[in-house]
Amino acid sequence: MRRVLFPGSFDPFTNGHLDVVKRAADMFDEVVVAVGTNMSKKYLFNGAEKIALIEASVAEAALSNVKVMTLDGLTINFAQKIGAVAMVRGLRNEADYLYERDIAEMNERLGGVETVFLMAKPENQNISSSILKEVAYFGADVSALVPGPVYTALKEKFEKK
Repeated sequence: MRRVLFPGSFDPFTNGHLDVVKRAADMFDEVVVAVGTNMSKKYLFNGAEKIALIEASVAEAALSNVKVMTLDGLTINFAQKIGAVAMVRGLRNEADYLYERDIAEMNERLGGVETVFLMAKPENQNISSSILKEVAYFGADVSALVPGPVYTALKEKFEKK
């Protein structure tokens, strides 16, 4: 089985993320979306909420070969543990590429796992989770930028503000 790992913090999971998952699901037998924690970020959703939102988004998209898991520790160790043949990352621009290239090189050096880069489709190139959270906080309609379950959760979070 050819399993690919798609790691990230996914706060929140966007249409750009979902597009990467869909495309990876066409290329690999199984996609594992691994929800990790980046210690330098402040999160809107906790880990359990993010997993539930991604699972609901994947179900809504009828993707049967996708699993969602919690990522603890180094991504490369997790990739080896689950038997991933590669990792997949979405790239929106050259800044993403420069950042992801260095991580990919380190992962290959530490564990021999290749990284597959998928360019964001034009409609997803400007979707950033951090910008999306900010505009949603101030009441902007982000329904075209996130899957339905995520949009509902964002509305609920920010209605409480």
